[in-house]
Amino acid sequence: MMHRVNTVSFFFLVLSIFSLADGGLIGINYGRVANNLPSAVKVVQLLKSNGVDRVKIYDTDPAVLKALAGSGIKITVCLPNEQLSDAAKQKDFAEKWVKQNVAAYHPKTQIEAIAVGNEVFVDPDNVTGFLVPAMKSIYQALVKHDLQSAIKVSSPIALSALGNSYPASAGSFKPELVEPVIKPMLDFFRQTGSFIMVNVYPFFAYEANSQVISLDYALFRENQGVVDAGSGKRYFNLFDAQIDAVFAAMSALKYDDIRMVVTETGWPSKGDENEIGAGMENAAAYNGGLVKRILTGGGTPLKPKTDLTVYLFALFNENQKTGPTSENNYGLFYPNEDKVYDIPLTLAGLKNYRGTRAPASTTGSRKNSTPVTGGDGGQVSPTVSGQSWCVADAKAGKDKLQAGLDYACGEGGANCHPIQPGSTCYEPNTLEAHASHAFNSYYQRNGRKMGTCFFGGAAYVVSELPKFGKCELPTN
Repeated sequence: MMHRVNTVSFFFLVLSIFSLADGGLIGINYGRVANNLPSAVKVVQLLKSNGVDRVKIYDTDPAVLKALAGSGIKITVCLPNEQLSDAAKQKDFAEKWVKQNVAAYHPKTQIEAIAVGNEVFVDPDNVTGFLVPAMKSIYQALVKHDLQSAIKVSSPIALSALGNSYPASAGSFKPELVEPVIKPMLDFFRQTGSFIMVNVYPFFAYEANSQVISLDYALFRENQGVVDAGSGKRYFNLFDAQIDAVFAAMSALKYDDIRMVVTETGWPSKGDENEIGAGMENAAAYNGGLVKRILTGGGTPLKPKTDLTVYLFALFNENQKTGPTSENNYGLFYPNEDKVYDIPLTLAGLKNYRGTRAPASTTGSRKNSTPVTGGDGGQVSPTVSGQSWCVADAKAGKDKLQAGLDYACGEGGANCHPIQPGSTCYEPNTLEAHASHAFNSYYQRNGRKMGTCFFGGAAYVVSELPKFGKCELPTN
C-alpha cells in the first residue's frame, strides 16, 4: 500500500527550505509488474521532473540501477523472498549478491538501503526462519566492501505482523513471532544502526470496516478526531494510528530507540464494486493529504518529535498484477507518464495545494465522505428528546457487535473503563452487555444525536433504563 519574489515571497521560500529540512521525506515505489512501462531512463527523468529524490525497487535490475546512476536519487533495492534461504545458508551467495548488485553500482548509483525480502511473515512459502540470518549475511557482505555505514539493511513487514493494532496504544506483535524473529530482528537493527521498515495501508482497514471508520479520518480530511481509550491521545488520521500501533508494539518489547521507515502506503484510484472506498477522488485525497502531513513535519501522537520517511505505492498503474482491480490501480502515473491525478510531491508543490474536500452530497452510502462514526452516515440530526439509551442488538451477530465495540472503545472515544476486568460493569461478562455499555457511552457523549446509535445496525435506542446484572447504563 506509496512530496509543500518580493520580500514576503522570499521569506516564505526560505521558510519552506528550512521546513523541508525539519520535516519528513517522501519517496516512491517503482514497481514494474507491467508490459507497457516507459524505459528506466525515461522513468528517471519523470522522477526528477517531479522532484522525487528517493525510490524503492523490488529487485536489483541492472537497467534500472544504471539509469539511476548520477541522478542524485537515493535508492532502496530488494533481495527477493525466494533468495532468502540461499542468503541465510550460503555465505558465498550473500557476498556474491552484494558484490554484483550493490558494490558494482555504489556510490554513483546511490543505494542507501537493502530490503531483505518483503512482507516475509505472510509469504506462503514460510521463509520467516531465514529472515534474520539472511539480513546478517548481507550485512557482513557489506562490511567486506566497507559499505555498512552507507547502506542499511532491513526488511518490510506488513501490519499483519501485529497481533493487536487497535487501539494504537495496545499495539503488540503476534506472540508466535516475538522470540523467534521479532526480537532478533530488532536487536540486529539496534546493533547496526538500522531501522524497521513497515508497509501500512489504511485503505484495507477502511474497506473492511467502512461502517465504523470515518472516510474523512482515513483520508486526512478534516474530522473531529478519535481518542485512543488506552492513552487518551487524540488521532486525526488512521495512518498515524496504524504507525503508532507499531511503535507501541516495539515499546512493549523495550525497543523504543528503533527508527521507522514506511516503505509502502497508498490508496487505489479504481477498484471492484465490493472494494469500498477505492476511487480517484479518494486516492488523491489520501496521497495528497499524506504528502502534506509528512513534508510539513510533526510526528505521531505517540512519537511527536519523530519525522518519517514514507514511500508512496506506487509510481505506475501496473497491468500485470494479479488480484482485484485495485491491485492494478495504485499508480500516481499512467504508463504514458500522464498523472492519474494531480497532487504535490515536494514541499514547494504544497504552496498552492489545498487538498481535496469531501463531496457536498453524501446521498447513497456512507463510503463517500462523511464520518461514519457510530452512526448512520454521520449526518447531523436533531437530538433525541427526553431520556434515552443506546443498547446492543444481539440479533446483529457477534461480528457486528465486536466491530462496534472495538470502534466505540477505540476511535469512538467511549468510556470503556467500567467494563474492564474488576471494574463495576465487567459483570455480566457478555459481548451484548459490554457492547451496550460502550455503545451507550458513545451515544451519550455525542449528545444523543440521531444516528449515533447505529454501529452498522448493531444498536438501537430505548427509552427505559436498561440494566445488565447490577450495572445500569449512565445518561452522560
